[in-house]
Amino acid sequence: MLRTSNFKLIPVLLLAGLLAACQTAQTSGPAAPATAGTVESATPVVSYAPARAVERGFSALVIDAQTGAELYAVDADAARYPASLSKMMTLYLLFEAVADGRQSLASPLTVSANAASQPPAKIGLAAGSTITVEQAARALAVKSANDVAIAVAENLAGSEAAFARKMTARARTLGLNRTRFVNATGLPEPAQVTTARDMAVLGLALKRRFPQYASYYRAKSFSYNGRSFRATNNLVGKVAGVDGLKTGYIRMSGYNLVATANRGGKRLIVVVMGGKSEAARDKEVTRLIEAYS
Repeated sequence: MLRTSNFKLIPVLLLAGLLAACQTAQTSGPAAPATAGTVESATPVVSYAPARAVERGFSALVIDAQTGAELYAVDADAARYPASLSKMMTLYLLFEAVADGRQSLASPLTVSANAASQPPAKIGLAAGSTITVEQAARALAVKSANDVAIAVAENLAGSEAAFARKMTARARTLGLNRTRFVNATGLPEPAQVTTARDMAVLGLALKRRFPQYASYYRAKSFSYNGRSFRATNNLVGKVAGVDGLKTGYIRMSGYNLVATANRGGKRLIVVVMGGKSEAARDKEVTRLIEAYS
């Protein structure tokens, strides 16, 4: 495993590209949605897949979120399964739809039987019901709800498959060249792959382009339909300075976390993928925040 503590220039270039991509998206926005029957071809087919199955392994990365300097890395470019870190891109496209006027925070998203039938984590959406865009975003950020992710995908793109192609296409414009999405949830799928570095870039893009939603990631709970759901990110409110961002777990990936922290004006983004347990992952992220803040 490669470990580094020296500053590198490569992430600075990535950060510059990220800022340019975000500026372009803010100026022009995505293409208008396709008409019925053309949604499958509306987004370019972009694919990335490793030559063989991805092995579960450990990766870590610490980046200075202000300068883009790499402070620490362990196999940061190795192929990994993102699990629910994928929902950062689901959120990105949802916020983008609001930014370009296709949706508003009050817009209702219709829940299909397919969305309602998704496995946990979920908030128990009923088929035929609706959930607002704002409620959906909060449910994704706090609870990592799979039923909500599918509802978002189907409402924005017509189908989850079409939405996943949009996810991958947007990943390319943001510089995530080793990432391929095939679903909106991060549920087990061998073809859905990424790297710790790509997830760091995505986390930065999400927070830089859409700072108005920062409170969603640092919320400790989310309430819907009379129920309260605790945040999956255990470090929020427990580790000084942590203000988001996203957790993920499937058996294939191990325990993943992209965390952002602000300590004394120094902003970090820390990625740990393939943790052996939730506690071990959280302990390692905390150690890295303490070491590099």
